[in-house]
Amino acid sequence: MPRLTQVFAPRDRVYFELFEEAGRNVLHASDLLDRLLSDYPDNKELAQEIRDCEHEGDRITHDIIYRLNHTFVTPIEREDILALASALDDIVDYTEEVADYLGLYKIEAPMDQAIWLARVLSSACRQVDEAMPRLRGFRDISHYTVEINRLENEGDRITREAVASLFDGGIDPMVVIRWKDLFERLEAAIDATEHVANILEGIVIKNS
Repeated sequence: MPRLTQVFAPRDRVYFELFEEAGRNVLHASDLLDRLLSDYPDNKELAQEIRDCEHEGDRITHDIIYRLNHTFVTPIEREDILALASALDDIVDYTEEVADYLGLYKIEAPMDQAIWLARVLSSACRQVDEAMPRLRGFRDISHYTVEINRLENEGDRITREAVASLFDGGIDPMVVIRWKDLFERLEAAIDATEHVANILEGIVIKNS
């Protein structure tokens, strides 16, 4: 008769593998957005690649939920698995919305603050990706969560300054509305990385 660890270990690995896939997907999407905004509009085709990342994120989330519905024993609490899967998916969803809005709003050139926010998002997503493998052994991730929190604060500051700049200089009201939407989506993506960090921290504390 197999030992309990042998029975449960394969299931454990599947969840951790899916979360690591999601971490890589989050980083890939944010790097694509960073490149898209840095050289916009010369590389508009990257928007389609970001949409592909969004579809991949949906696929990973669906796989996690499917396994939750067909698995009795999970390596971490079910609500934590759902919360982490949802938060990771949110990052990619908001990232894809930014890329989509650039086209829908017919943006001709990005504002500097949008480029800065995309860089902050990419840096935060790199921390998420690097932290994810440590979940397997519930190892300390404070180095990553502290940096994500710092980046989220930096993102908030840039967003405040960016929105304020929209009202300085008689910019067309429709342009103000469009850029305000874009800045808010970028901020939401960065906020979602902090949400992921908080969930990861909670999981590690519960299981260490």
